[in-house]
Amino acid sequence: MAHKAGFVNILGNPNVGKSTLMNALVGEKLSIITEKMQTTRHRIKGIVNGEDFQVVYSDTPGILKPGYKLQEKMMNFVDTALLDADVILFVTDVVEKPGKNADYIERIRKSNMPVIVLINKIDLSNQDEVTRLFDYWSEVFPGATVFPVSAKEKFNIAPVFDRILELLPDSPPFFGKEALTDRNERFFMQEIIREKILLHYQKEIPYSVEIEVEEFKNKGGLIEVRAVIYVARDTQKGIIIGKAGKMLKKVGSEARQDAEEFFGKKIFLELYVKVAKDWREKEKQLKNFGYEAY
Repeated sequence: MAHKAGFVNILGNPNVGKSTLMNALVGEKLSIITEKMQTTRHRIKGIVNGEDFQVVYSDTPGILKPGYKLQEKMMNFVDTALLDADVILFVTDVVEKPGKNADYIERIRKSNMPVIVLINKIDLSNQDEVTRLFDYWSEVFPGATVFPVSAKEKFNIAPVFDRILELLPDSPPFFGKEALTDRNERFFMQEIIREKILLHYQKEIPYSVEIEVEEFKNKGGLIEVRAVIYVARDTQKGIIIGKAGKMLKKVGSEARQDAEEFFGKKIFLELYVKVAKDWREKEKQLKNFGYEAY
């Protein structure tokens, strides 16, 4: 029996549910999910293995017009995902205005890649509206398979997977069959902490923050973690820490609980806050934080 394998890259505008979809397809929580924009900053791969297939999903940042260097780097991840895909999953939803970022949609059309269009969040809509969007996207991407889905409710996800398998090329696996992702444990620890910051702080703060795990020691049933929360300005340091350290404590406590569930071990977590002035605009800082083409 032939073995199928390939890269299925998830593209779309911010907030259409790409990360929720990725997690539903992989069956594990690998990507941050919040109501805020731009929650995914990196390209995160999730791997699904079967006896005769390996699907390598790639969650990417939402398509946007970059306002600063960090966002330029984020868009580089999207560009590489457009180049190395075997199948493109283009995610839209019932809320966004169709045709947003039309120039990028045109690039996907011209890529000659097999495209599957997912109209997400249909639980927030009605049959007539979904039918209208189905017709619209069938016209935008002629030849693409269009699926109305609800990633949150895991509705209509199975047929998407079946269609992906049909489109994948015959190929040996790219990763070991036991692999779930190409990212290391430190990366997921950073993402867990960053998710808590996205949930608990307002305005610019979550977007000015980067996490670095300085120490990750696996000691049997215990993992010891020391992590630094970097902010772009001095004033943000106090906001992150909060009155009498309350906010930092809350972030640490919730991140620890999530990490214990994710890693299946007890976690001892130390959190510190430091200032890395205007890190989002500095090439060297961005490189240190891992924002290179991936």
